[in-house]
Amino acid sequence: MDSTTVLLHLVGSVALLLWGVRMVRTGMSRAFGALLRRALASGTKNRFKAFGMGLGVTALLQSSTATGLIVSSFAGRSLIAGSMALAMMLGADVGSTLVAQLFSVDHAWIAPAAIALGVFTFLGSKADRIRSAARIAIGLGLMFLALDLLARTSAPLRDSPVVTTVLGALAGEPFLAFLVAALLTWLAHSSLAIVLFVMALAGIGAVPLPMALAMVLGANLGGAVAPYLAQSAGTPLARRVPLGNIMMRGLGALAFLPLLPAALGLMVQIDPAPARLVVNFHLAFNLVVAAAFLPLVGPVAALCARLLPEPPVVADPGKPRYLDPEVTETPVVALACAARETLNLGDRVAEMLRLSMTVFEKDDSKLRREVEVADNAVDRLHESIKLYLVQVSRHELGLDMSRRYIEILSFVTNLEHIGDIIDKNLMELAAKKTKYRRAFSPEGLAELKEFHRRVTDNLQLAFNVFMSRDVELAKKLLAEKTAIRAAELSAADSHFARLREGRPESIETSSIHLDIVRDLKRINSHLTSVAYPILEAAGALRDSRLIEGEAEAARNGVSTVAAQLR
Repeated sequence: MDSTTVLLHLVGSVALLLWGVRMVRTGMSRAFGALLRRALASGTKNRFKAFGMGLGVTALLQSSTATGLIVSSFAGRSLIAGSMALAMMLGADVGSTLVAQLFSVDHAWIAPAAIALGVFTFLGSKADRIRSAARIAIGLGLMFLALDLLARTSAPLRDSPVVTTVLGALAGEPFLAFLVAALLTWLAHSSLAIVLFVMALAGIGAVPLPMALAMVLGANLGGAVAPYLAQSAGTPLARRVPLGNIMMRGLGALAFLPLLPAALGLMVQIDPAPARLVVNFHLAFNLVVAAAFLPLVGPVAALCARLLPEPPVVADPGKPRYLDPEVTETPVVALACAARETLNLGDRVAEMLRLSMTVFEKDDSKLRREVEVADNAVDRLHESIKLYLVQVSRHELGLDMSRRYIEILSFVTNLEHIGDIIDKNLMELAAKKTKYRRAFSPEGLAELKEFHRRVTDNLQLAFNVFMSRDVELAKKLLAEKTAIRAAELSAADSHFARLREGRPESIETSSIHLDIVRDLKRINSHLTSVAYPILEAAGALRDSRLIEGEAEAARNGVSTVAAQLR
């Protein structure tokens, strides 16, 4: 093959290797992402358990970069202490070396077997977790296939005068080879892929062993840089973990560089085969770094806190708290984040609803303006959740996750509508009442407060239905819609009775009183909508939701109001 063809095959083989790594990582995240994240979150009791959790999760994910992003997101939300997060990263670095060990064995038969198993399983199943496991098998097969292609494609490089000259120059400059590998790893976002690439080249003699070891050190440093740059827009809390990992790996790599000749002699005694020597050195380096820094994770975390101090926090109620952008490729986890943020949005709306009645009672203009400002935060949160869900929907969603996606999006939209009703309708009514110095009758105010209390209780019930997806709770919430309708008719009946009596307060506030009841009923209707998809999925809804008894009650209620108006 000519040089252009060799280069093209080489680039294609590396691309196939990177894609295989990605397929394994995304398949593992989709199948077991929530379980792996819970495992990481639980491993915070001591540094040794944290180290073990980081090692095990990375061995499964096949990416210390992915583990680093997860751990950084936990640390950024103060779910993991900085020292425990650094211990997890040391374990993650060792975990990635175990994967490299796996790919250094004889694998001639593994690639076709894994690809065939994965493809046939993927095509033959509709279950999300099984299809994700099939992606893992396909990814593993592609990685083994890519290594075979790399070995075959790189063989002619041994006889190329130009390549021999360039590699010979780099072999004499280990620091330069170190920097080149670090740059390649940062571009590839996978230290595993670059180490396997170096292993393949060393295995066919295309790269001298001293240079291969220097490139392994560079790959370790580059693998630590990628998560830090990925968190460059994050909070200082989130950036401290990858910064600490860079410091530990960087100091370890710089300390190893002058010792490469001695390290090479030791590795040759363990296993002289070039490919095995490279991955053994990769493992030995990370074990030494872990042993050196595991007792020092506390001081390293403190140093990172000094280098990246937390800025003064100005509370922004419209800023999302739980939307983690690093997990959008894992829909089951991302939807959990969106659901939690929806409850945060719901808390804002609940506070607006609670304060609205106080505004009517006390004619508090300052409090009314606070409620109006709070709606701006609700609108911003709604927009953030909606855009986050759009990002999540770009990935493959199973039936259950698609239903949950629709439930979250629908509930978020209804909560935003409730905020608008409170801001645009109720607060305008409050402003009108204050402007014209109107006052409700004691009985009318008591009725409004009771109606408001029932709607507020239903809001909390709607939150429980949304999170638990419990069918019985959903039925209870839907039953409240009928009860609120009856309460509306009863309130109208009482109000018109006061009008017939000629009560001045009732006459002056009649339109405001009835409009408040109407708007509160609209709010309740938006709340009860969360029950419909849950009951529909459970087969608990009729084709027509209006049964004969309800129709008769509605006709009677209308007749009563009409008679009073006459």
